[in-house]
Amino acid sequence: MDFLPIRRAILSVTDKSGLADFASFLTTRGVELISTGGTHKKLVAAGLKVTSVSDVTGFPEIMGGRVKTLHPRVHAGILADKDNPGHMLTLEELRIEPFDMVCVNLYNFADAAAKGVDLRAAVEEIDIGGPCMLRAAAKNFHSMLVVPDPSYYPRVQADLEANAGGVSLALRRELAAETFARVSAYDGMIAKYLAAAPL
Repeated sequence: MDFLPIRRAILSVTDKSGLADFASFLTTRGVELISTGGTHKKLVAAGLKVTSVSDVTGFPEIMGGRVKTLHPRVHAGILADKDNPGHMLTLEELRIEPFDMVCVNLYNFADAAAKGVDLRAAVEEIDIGGPCMLRAAAKNFHSMLVVPDPSYYPRVQADLEANAGGVSLALRRELAAETFARVSAYDGMIAKYLAAAPL
C-alpha cells in the first residue's frame, strides 16, 4: 500500500527524549499505544492511555525483563503482510491484532561497555527483543512503519499530517533501510566487544 494508516503502535525505547510529545501526537490521531516497562511508566506519567505489552501477550515480563516482547501476539502483529489475505485471515482466526508502527531504540550497550563493567554486567545491556522488533518491522515495511530513533519523530508527524493519517511508502522504505543499518552497527559493536573483553 502506498499510504499506511497508523492505528496501533508499539513503543519500547531507551532514549525517551521527545517520547511523551510524540506519543501524545499519536493519541490525538486516534492511535492505540502499547508499551513495555520504563516506556509504559513514562507514558502513563505523562497522562496518556497506554496498554501494557503483558496485557497484549497475556504473559508477564520475566527474567528481569529479558523476555517481554518475544511472543507471537507481538511478532505476528508486526510481520503480517496486510496485502496478503492469508496473513490477515490467520490474524483473525487467532484473534491477533496487527500493528502499524514499531517505535524502538536499543539499550545503550556502548555506554555500559565504556563504564568498564565486567562481562556479565555488560551482557545484560545487550538488547534482544528490540532488534527483533526492529528487524521484523523493517522487513515488513510495505505494511509497517519502523521508527528507530527520536530524530525521526518530526518527519513521521509531518508525513502523517500531510497524508491524512497515512505514512508514505517512501518514508517507510527509507526508515527500514536505516533500521537495518543501525541494527547491523549495534551487532557489530557487540561482536567487537565480546571478541576483546576479558572473561
